[in-house]
Amino acid sequence: MMIKTASNSDQAGAIGVLTLAFSTDPMARWSLPDPAKYLAIFSSIAKAFGGNAFGKGTAYIADGFTGAALWLPPGAVSDEESLSRLFEENTGDDIKEDMHGIFEQMEKFHPTKPHWYLPMIGVDPAHQGEGIGSALLIEGLKAVDRDGLIAYLESSNPRNIPLYERHGFEVIGEIQSGSSPVLRPMLRKAR
Repeated sequence: MMIKTASNSDQAGAIGVLTLAFSTDPMARWSLPDPAKYLAIFSSIAKAFGGNAFGKGTAYIADGFTGAALWLPPGAVSDEESLSRLFEENTGDDIKEDMHGIFEQMEKFHPTKPHWYLPMIGVDPAHQGEGIGSALLIEGLKAVDRDGLIAYLESSNPRNIPLYERHGFEVIGEIQSGSSPVLRPMLRKAR
């Protein structure tokens, strides 16, 4: 399986596969339960959350856009202002307060020392179980290990925890607010 660094011209395909992958994600669908609204704005959420990876050369895609991973190197951050605005404008009033609680808790778990952050990784549901997620993780972790740094992510889908654990990540807590699903912050020690 070929994993390559995504160029800016690959961005639409990478965001497209992430949109497919997260269409069954508990947190994504809790926050955006209406299918039409989810399809209309998820690409903007993905770009705000991990889009800086394209410019940094730390976005990866699998052959045929069957999977994508957006890694943020030390010092790179998500566009939190855009994320807040997108969720504020597109989530139901019944969960807005819970969303704020989730973002506050995410901030508390996010490492403060230099680290690599994996805000988004996903595989087309038609290709899950083929090792694509592992291949994407292995590629991204090469840079993490080269730098001798820790890596951090939040898993919004409990089915993915074993995959991350196989690659050295450990659950370090739980994030939950109101009616939300549980989000699990995970840390991988420096190697």
